[in-house]
Amino acid sequence: MRLSSFFTLVAATLLMTSCNESRIKKTSLVPLPVEMKLRTGHFRLRPDARITWSGGVGAAITSEQLAAMLQPATGYDLSAGGGTDGDIQMIIDTNTAWKKEEYRLEVKKKSVTLTAGTAEGLFRGTQTLMQLLPPQIYSDDPAENVKWRIPCVRITDYPRFGWRGMHLDVCRHFFDKEFVKKYIDILAMHKLNVFHWHLVDDQGWRIEIKKYPKLTEVGAWRVDREESPWDSRTPQQPGEKATYGGFYTQDDIREIVDYAAERYITVVPEIEMPAHVGSALAAYPEFSCTGGPFTVPPGGVWPITDIYCAGKDETFAFLEDVLTEVMDLFPSEYIHIGGDEADKTEWKRCPNCQVRIRKEGLKDEHELQSWFVKRIERFLVDNGRKLIGWDEILQGGLAPEAAVMSWQGFEGGIEAATSGHRAVMAPASHCYFNVYQGDPATEPESFRGQLTLRKVYSFEPVPAELSPEESEYIIGAQGCLWTEYITDGATAEYMILPRLTALSEVVWTPTGQRSWEGFNHRLTHMMKRFDEAGINYSRGSYRVDMSASFDEESNSIVLEMISEQPSPEIRYTTDGTDPQINSPRYRKALKLNESTTVRAAIFDNGKMIGGISLKKITINKATGRKVNYNIPYSDRYRGHGDNTLVNGISGTGDFNDGHWQGFEGTDMDVVIDLGKEADITTVSSSYMAAVGSWIFLPQSVEYSFSGDGNNFTALGTVRTDIDPAVQGNMTEIYSSTFPSVTARFVRIVARGLITCPPWHAGAGNKAWLFCDEISIE
Repeated sequence: MRLSSFFTLVAATLLMTSCNESRIKKTSLVPLPVEMKLRTGHFRLRPDARITWSGGVGAAITSEQLAAMLQPATGYDLSAGGGTDGDIQMIIDTNTAWKKEEYRLEVKKKSVTLTAGTAEGLFRGTQTLMQLLPPQIYSDDPAENVKWRIPCVRITDYPRFGWRGMHLDVCRHFFDKEFVKKYIDILAMHKLNVFHWHLVDDQGWRIEIKKYPKLTEVGAWRVDREESPWDSRTPQQPGEKATYGGFYTQDDIREIVDYAAERYITVVPEIEMPAHVGSALAAYPEFSCTGGPFTVPPGGVWPITDIYCAGKDETFAFLEDVLTEVMDLFPSEYIHIGGDEADKTEWKRCPNCQVRIRKEGLKDEHELQSWFVKRIERFLVDNGRKLIGWDEILQGGLAPEAAVMSWQGFEGGIEAATSGHRAVMAPASHCYFNVYQGDPATEPESFRGQLTLRKVYSFEPVPAELSPEESEYIIGAQGCLWTEYITDGATAEYMILPRLTALSEVVWTPTGQRSWEGFNHRLTHMMKRFDEAGINYSRGSYRVDMSASFDEESNSIVLEMISEQPSPEIRYTTDGTDPQINSPRYRKALKLNESTTVRAAIFDNGKMIGGISLKKITINKATGRKVNYNIPYSDRYRGHGDNTLVNGISGTGDFNDGHWQGFEGTDMDVVIDLGKEADITTVSSSYMAAVGSWIFLPQSVEYSFSGDGNNFTALGTVRTDIDPAVQGNMTEIYSSTFPSVTARFVRIVARGLITCPPWHAGAGNKAWLFCDEISIE
């Protein structure tokens, strides 16, 4: 072959590959299919198009579903009938070997053919077909001036995992039946197939049980303390009426289970035991160790000491009655029994539980929980079901056929898989969507911590420690939404999206075909679909993160900007105005020599996407100076180390942002060495409260000065009048101004609570004190 011909062939091949990748981007499918080949041209959906089906009743039902999905936005009343000559053909082929949920979609200029081995696979294919249409197809109202075109394409697709789930806690806050259906629709849109419904917890019992009516008459309701921080809520007082809550009747549950089944989503109910059952014990205290009385907690509880008595046979009769009604409502293979965070204090005190331990030859209370779980598992297995629980059910030995939901990390899943048990991976580090996903300053109040979109997308459910044989026991993964801080459906949607979108690709698409850059491009189109469908979502992934350090050589703050978006166009301001398209573009680190507030945002095609991130830069006499710690900070929350308190950049509302320093069970006592004597008139320091995370404002802050670093003179003491019970999540600056003094050393002593107060969920445990920036003027 001539060299010029070789280069011509290579160039042509690269061009074809580039064009095909470009066309693939235009489809913007999420999750990305296993195989996809785009062709030129398109199929145009017309008002007289016919949908025909063959292969059985499943194909007929799915054809009707597709017609119903297409109708609202197009206004087309498409007919669906048996046959093989329709414009859109829906085929169930039982003569071909198919993977579970596999489908094949072929779009030509004159026809669309969707083929699968089952109705479930056919339905997954309809979700792909919907995404191939313009995003307006998701509107509930007729869309005008839209050309309903589908690109010509051939797709072969099937999921990586058999368990692709999403969880919803309806106990901390109750969500009505219509929202639960919308939630299920969001799952179906993402090709998920498991809805994990958390129906029982301390703060509410949400499922009607006919044999035990007080579970919903009493257990579904708590006193209204919604105006108070979650972990600062006082218990129900004598004479107070419980009015906040709700529950699902058995008819409601059947309706929701059927609704999910029509979308080939299995509903797995979670009925917590042996702990997280304060609502049940408020209704039936006789099944506790102490006999009560109990009330339904209106907020956070820690540790979880209210627990079913494992020593009473009556407890198990009650639980078997409950589970019998649950199994009648839910046809799922698995029943989730919780099993997490069970404090064994009452079992240690309980004579009945101690008798049970001796009678069964158990070593301790951990083995008693294992015995408890195994007894419940035997009952479920005898009734044709399987047990799944949080990874604490591993304590004391796992029940023979139980599956583990690994939430505390990957270790629980590894332990289950290496011992021949199935596991669903839901590590909080990657799958708990109740924490912040963007800048806490601009996000809804959330649980402690942060989980970015990119981290969710980086999730690999199969731990590298497992052999190929052991890996087969990892049956899938799921996201979880706990609702302590989520009171309405719109916020619930915001918290799961688009993190659920990222997770859907993790559990569907082969690992080697995924890329962060490609996903981000396709996500922008997915967001258009959310807009049309009236689904709320976060743009937190489009934020700008800023970090700062002090450069001693130039005596300035060096500010760097990054984003998890690939190649972002970041524009910023330092003059107090919001960034615009003509604002300076960030290209390298900024050197700042005076106090300012930096505002930054990401732009795309001339428009701001996401929100504005801001950082307050404070340059003062303390900035960059040496800090001596009389009481060391915790290694768990060390910030940037010894210069954290004087690096010139203030922390956000997230104590995990790397700018806060934490002191556990102690005061804070630091000395700032200014390097030389200076005139001082004002000293201030900033502190955080996050009561749900055991972080409280200091009761007082003492300022003093010295010329030699040994003998200090008091400057003033600042006290707070904010009751710890109402601090919630907040930051507070403690500032003291005084006549000018000359000093080289300034000492700051912040007096903390040391231990959590008696009313707090962590009563008696070490409290945290968090400080960030210290300013000296």
